This record gives sequence, C-alpha cells and structure tokens, in this order.
Amino acid sequence: MRKIFNTKITKQRYLQGFFAIVILLAVIRCVFPGVAKPLDGNGTEIVSGAVLDEGKAGIQVSERVGARFFNADGTPVKHRIYSVSSFQKAFPDNNDVQLEAANSHGVSPVKDRDEAEHRKKDLVYVGSNPYYHVDRLNSSIPYLVPRAAVLLQDIGRAFFDSLQIKGIPLHKIIVTSVLRTRDDVQRLRNRNGNATENSCHLYGTTFDICYNRYKTVEDPDGPERRRVRNDTLKWVLSEVLRDFREQDRCYIKYELKQGCFHMTVN
Repeated sequence: MRKIFNTKITKQRYLQGFFAIVILLAVIRCVFPGVAKPLDGNGTEIVSGAVLDEGKAGIQVSERVGARFFNADGTPVKHRIYSVSSFQKAFPDNNDVQLEAANSHGVSPVKDRDEAEHRKKDLVYVGSNPYYHVDRLNSSIPYLVPRAAVLLQDIGRAFFDSLQIKGIPLHKIIVTSVLRTRDDVQRLRNRNGNATENSCHLYGTTFDICYNRYKTVEDPDGPERRRVRNDTLKWVLSEVLRDFREQDRCYIKYELKQGCFHMTVN
C-alpha cells in the first residue's frame, strides 16, 4: 500500500528552521568575515564609502562617495575650506533663467494672502526647523511647492554636514524671503522701483538665503561656543550651494545689494 506523507509545515517547525538558518549564517560570518564585506564591480572591497585598493605601497584609501570623518588611527579628518573663486561667476543665474524654471515647477501666482490660504493643497509650510531658520517675513509668506521645500531641507542638512567635517560649530542658514503674493510684489515695487514685477517668488519655487547672518546652534546651559566669522560660514555655504547647482538641483543668483543667495528649484 502506498503511504501518503503529510507535508504541511507547522508554525513551530517553520520557526525552528528559521532560527537554525540564522544561527548557521552567524557562524559562517564569524568564521569567514570576508563574506560580509561589499565589493565594487571590480571585486574591490568597499568600506564606509571608501574603496580599498591594494597597491605596491600597501593599502591606499580613496574616497568613493561622501566624506570621511576619521582617519584610520581614529583622529578627525581635517577638511579645508575652499569656497568658490568668485561668487558672481559661481552663481550667475539671472531672473529670466530662474523664471523659466519657476513656470515649469511652480504654482500659478497668488493674488493675496487670503487666496494663499486656499492654495495649501499645492504648497507646504516651511517654518523654522532643526536645519534652517526662517526670518521674520514682512513681504512674503512661508510656503513653497514640495519640490522647493525638499531642496531647502537638503541644503540645510548639507550645510550642517559640511560644518561638521570642517570642525566648525554648527549654525543654521537663515531664510529671508519665500512665497510672495501679487500684493506683496506691488508693495515692494512701490518702495523699490527696481523690484521685479514678474518675480520668481510668485510661483512658490524660490527662496532667499542670507549670507551675512547665521543662527548659532548651542545649548543655552552649556559652555560658551567658539565664535565663527560670518565670512567663514559664507565660504562653507558657497561650497554647498555650488554642489547643488552643479547637480542641476537649482539656479542661484548672488545678490550683492540684498545680501542673499536668490535661488529657484530646478
């Protein structure tokens, strides 16, 4: 007589098999630690964002992505401040260039602040947070399209990272202008004849970050912070913004009179 076997796996048998496999993999990793190390396309070991190449002089470390915080001996890596050769040349994007991007990625211009209250399905609030500080706004309101809000957040985080690897006390960037209504633009033009009527700020794609003021991050009950010159922070910020511009994340204009970087998301 042919016997019929019950092949149903019970919950208990499943758990027993699962834990047995986990234990087996743990033993293999302990005995052969090399199996857990990632390799690049050439079979070279990648460690903490760096590639280890075996050369005649021994093992050399070359950075692949990101920045190293510590040397092999545990001492902090000293990263230099390079800034940019010229602020005007590094950030030359005039209003016509930024306006094209604003029309592509932005909302239709908002008439006044009452209308802005009914446009929140297209806009997100960008109040102060751990990575940037929004100044007191007199001629704009703190709203951006989601694409621009993500850009602002990423810039604030990248600025923190850059300060950290350069050994500079943390400071927040300060946002001085965000979304403007048509009424806001008209009031600005009444005070300043040079103000642009068709401003990129109308579309929720554009914001200004000042380069001569920063918000110090410190513990009010902790030790006094080392003072940092605004010029030093400006140099670091320019490096960060140059990288974002070269990645085609945004267009940037260095505004000399307004003391800000005027930028539009791309």
